[in-house]
Amino acid sequence: MTARIEQVRAPGEINAWIVGDRDEVIVIDPGSDAAAVLDAVGDREVLAVICTHAHPDVVAAAVAVADRDEAPVALHPRDRILWRETYPDDNPEIEVEDGGMFEVADATLEVIHAGGHTLGSICLYCEDLNVVFTGHVLNAEGPVRDDGEFRDFAAQLTAIGEHLLNLAPATRVLPGAGDETTIAAAEKNFDSWVTAGTGPPEAG
Repeated sequence: MTARIEQVRAPGEINAWIVGDRDEVIVIDPGSDAAAVLDAVGDREVLAVICTHAHPDVVAAAVAVADRDEAPVALHPRDRILWRETYPDDNPEIEVEDGGMFEVADATLEVIHAGGHTLGSICLYCEDLNVVFTGHVLNAEGPVRDDGEFRDFAAQLTAIGEHLLNLAPATRVLPGAGDETTIAAAEKNFDSWVTAGTGPPEAG
């Protein structure tokens, strides 16, 4: 396995992730600092920029990062309206769907549609690297809020329970905000999140 994962912590505590090898990469959730992401990428080719959802703090640098190598931006179509708040005149080139695949180096990223944080929120599962990139669906504190609120807490919990907790327990959870966790830890805490409802402190 030559593919590796790198993290760039963007302003606003957004975790941008770079997956690839010495020649090519995919950028996940570039955040707002295109220069920092491209500096980490270096002279490697950007094959695609994948946005797990379209909140402005996640996608602000997407087009700038993608444009350097004329790479496509990928987003779930149910977040297209939200995307236009940041890019009224540009559309993502790839509309991702549940079960879609992206390949980079010797790794494959599988799209998991996990709506709740936004309608089009996705996660990206990489069995090869034993990780799932969860965007703002889930982090170490639990379901991630948007500006202190949940858009649809029940749907977000359902997405976690149905689409993430069935992954291998040792799978690393690499979120778009906050600290990483594992599927085993998330499964252990899931019932407490259900019981607490929307009351716990803000989770990223």
